[in-house]
Amino acid sequence: MSNFFDKSDLTRKDVDKIVSDTLKNCDDGELYLEDSKSESILLDDNTIKSSNYNSDLGFGFRAISGEVVAYSHSNEISRESLKNSSANLNSTLKSSNGTYNNEIPKSNKKYYNDINPIEQKSLNSKIEILNKVNNFLRKKDSKVKQVTASFTGEQKSIEIIRLGGEALTDVRPLIRFNVSVMLEKNGRKETGVYGIGGRQSYDDYLKNDNWQNVCEEAFRIASVNLESKPAPAGEMKVVLGPGWPAILIHEAIGHGLEGDFNRKKTSAFHNLMGQKVASEGVTIVDDGTIDKRRGSLTIDDEGTPTERTVLIENGILKNFMQDRLNARLMNTRSTGSGRRENYKHIVLPRMRNTMMLSGNQTQDEMIRSVDKGIFAVSFGGGQVDITSGKFVFNCTEAYEIINGTLGSPIKGATLIGDGPSILKEVSMVGNDMMLDPGIGTCGKAGQGVPVGVAQPSILIDKMTVGGTKL
Repeated sequence: MSNFFDKSDLTRKDVDKIVSDTLKNCDDGELYLEDSKSESILLDDNTIKSSNYNSDLGFGFRAISGEVVAYSHSNEISRESLKNSSANLNSTLKSSNGTYNNEIPKSNKKYYNDINPIEQKSLNSKIEILNKVNNFLRKKDSKVKQVTASFTGEQKSIEIIRLGGEALTDVRPLIRFNVSVMLEKNGRKETGVYGIGGRQSYDDYLKNDNWQNVCEEAFRIASVNLESKPAPAGEMKVVLGPGWPAILIHEAIGHGLEGDFNRKKTSAFHNLMGQKVASEGVTIVDDGTIDKRRGSLTIDDEGTPTERTVLIENGILKNFMQDRLNARLMNTRSTGSGRRENYKHIVLPRMRNTMMLSGNQTQDEMIRSVDKGIFAVSFGGGQVDITSGKFVFNCTEAYEIINGTLGSPIKGATLIGDGPSILKEVSMVGNDMMLDPGIGTCGKAGQGVPVGVAQPSILIDKMTVGGTKL
């Protein structure tokens, strides 16, 4: 854990006094300190194209009065910079007269170890694995024309200091390993991409040559796409596979259940609390407490312990995801969902690991029930209006379903709709819930944070599919 004042002209007593003097007439706020170390290594075209290491240290100082947020940040931790930030906050909140909310629940639970994954494995050993990946795939098949592989790693130490000297700390590891392979056959080129990650060390994922499993999956996806035919178009039934396809739920539904959009009444769900918003059997939770998962947190970026928040239960809207500001203004409590990209950014209510829970049906039952439709296994890019839930998602692996049987792989399929409507079209929920492999990053208001998703297979009775078949 970083000692943020070790090389500063500040003492802990100095910091506590500046924080308390600044926030004494506010409703909330904190000093957020962050020390982050990150790396990225990229192999492409048979060579290591880049290897980067970054270190960043700084603070963000926040004061809240009513619904007004004053924020100042600096990459210099010193008496002068902290006093300047304090003066800026006081200038913004000239007439603040709030009562500081001291209530922060405590928890001794941790969901990952205090490790630095960057230092646990040497740069040369990481480069060696990337070269092995390249050689393994290129020797596997003559159709392989391009291999791209990368590592990204991070350790982030944070400390949150509140009025009265209360301090909360966390050390957050994070890694990701990605492989992309392009195949060519008879002049046609297709790509497969696969990755894994989470809050562990590289070796937790790569020992015993487990990197080969990532290579095999990327190769499999590319091979499937190489044999694909143009996707059909029209309104039809869609079976979504387990795991990563839950990114559709995250984007098209999850954002609409974040507290700020509902407080401002810009979400389609803002006036539906306690009402039926999905088919019976649909239960969606946002869980920050799953060990070592990409979206898990011991505490959020305000110091509140994370939790498992039930958002929709058997079709009924139960909760929104809340940070402290929006919870106070909506007369409810924080769900430990206050997150920021880094010390330069304000806190927003954000998702962690967003999941639809398992039901009782099997994937085979779903496919057999479809006369004409598609089976979507994985998604790539898409566009979403996060307040209305309207979306367009591109399928990176999908198959046609004809008379209850899986048919050929298809290319160019897009799923079009809106989250609130799709929730009501779910007719079967599978018993095969799967977590995503640990690759998600969520964007909101210019900030990116690591997230996870999960779901079982689900059958959507009516959905618009955009295709390329003429």
